[in-house]
Amino acid sequence: MKKPVIAIDGYSSTGKSSISKIIAEKLGLIHLDTGALYRGVTWFALQNCLNDNGTINLERLFSSFDQIELEFKNQNGELVLFLNHIDISKAIRSNEVSDNVSLVAKQKEVRDFLLESQRSLAEKGGIIMDGRDIGTVVLPNADFKFFLTASIDERTKRRYNELLTLGIEAEEQQVKQNLIERDKIDSEREIAPLRQAEDAIVIDNTDLTKKETIQAILNHIQKI
Repeated sequence: MKKPVIAIDGYSSTGKSSISKIIAEKLGLIHLDTGALYRGVTWFALQNCLNDNGTINLERLFSSFDQIELEFKNQNGELVLFLNHIDISKAIRSNEVSDNVSLVAKQKEVRDFLLESQRSLAEKGGIIMDGRDIGTVVLPNADFKFFLTASIDERTKRRYNELLTLGIEAEEQQVKQNLIERDKIDSEREIAPLRQAEDAIVIDNTDLTKKETIQAILNHIQKI
């Protein structure tokens, strides 16, 4: 029997990636953090495609796709993102990448570049993907779709603590502003905006622990 394809979408800092990773382990699935792919392209752009004023030159980025090789490698059971054979899994979590990823991710050229690779990974089943447009665009025929949300204050607290854990300096108000701006850009972009699929199950985890959120998702999957 083919293993299920699961799509988990939602706002930044609702725990999509870490929750998906644990569910993948429990159900014997492959977990793919699609947000990491967009962060990888953004990190490449910041290293190689800047204008004189420090902004990203999108045209230069689009013409550089043939120089971008993104792949996940299994390291001790964890999928780690490599760009051109270099581990960038920590680098892509920096504030600089966070400040620019929404701009990069809303470009049709970037989304088309990453779309086919994401779909081909899901063809055989047995995968859980998280992002912003997985259930609506990337995997519209997924067996299960979930949409995670939480209050802006709770998400700010989670993101701020995550940065501190990674050893990245941060100011809580700046983290909150970054999340608000990303929500706006991601929800209003023309191409594949952040939105809940009509057949997705919504889970507000403002007052739920990670463990409780995971159990809520597993309850829905195991009901079928």
